[in-house]
Amino acid sequence: MRTSWTRHHFSETVNMNLQKNKEGVYSAVAKATEQAGRPSESVHVVAVTKYVDSSIAKELIKTGIDHIGENRVDKFLEKYHALADQDVTWHLIGTLQRRKVKDVINFVDYFHALDSIKLAQEIDKRADKLIKCFLQVNISGEASKHGFRAEELPEVIQALQTLDKLEMVGLMTMAPFEATDEELHSIFSDMKELQADLMARQIPRMPFTELSMGMSGDFEIAIAHGATYLRIGSAFFE
Repeated sequence: MRTSWTRHHFSETVNMNLQKNKEGVYSAVAKATEQAGRPSESVHVVAVTKYVDSSIAKELIKTGIDHIGENRVDKFLEKYHALADQDVTWHLIGTLQRRKVKDVINFVDYFHALDSIKLAQEIDKRADKLIKCFLQVNISGEASKHGFRAEELPEVIQALQTLDKLEMVGLMTMAPFEATDEELHSIFSDMKELQADLMARQIPRMPFTELSMGMSGDFEIAIAHGATYLRIGSAFFE
């Protein structure tokens, strides 16, 4: 009996913390969205569950989360299959090796880290549905970051136009972890300008209407500069 009670009490405590954290994140997102003069439905929160197992992810979904993101293919597949009965949208947000594309791509709703033409070609080869992709842009020029440089994009886009299983819904970037607020404003502003330029071109299967940027520590600034998908992890599990 005591063991049963302890497990129940632990589960109840976890659920309360997740609910409290979820409400805190959503409240902060709503406030930042309102301050930016944007409609509330224009910003989506992707809960990054790499920190927890499938059981905790399921409890988080119960709080009202409807977008789940994973960095690694193995963890993505583990949660996707464990939570197959959950009505959520699945985001693969981390680096994808070409040899793993066939294992995962047809379970993905949004892929946030398209960072090479060869990877795009492999996705096109393996996909049996239209895959919504974000071009990853290394807008900050950080050597450790993946992604295309902004000046490469015209050539990249031309190469991608022949691939009919990919839809370029937007751009994604990761700001340096140690960036100041001033640097964040500059990085996210540059991304918004780049997005606006690409949208204006009206390229078939490349609407570029979305911006995937902003994480637990900088999402308010990202929202101010037009982020539509936030990748938030640690704030849910503190």
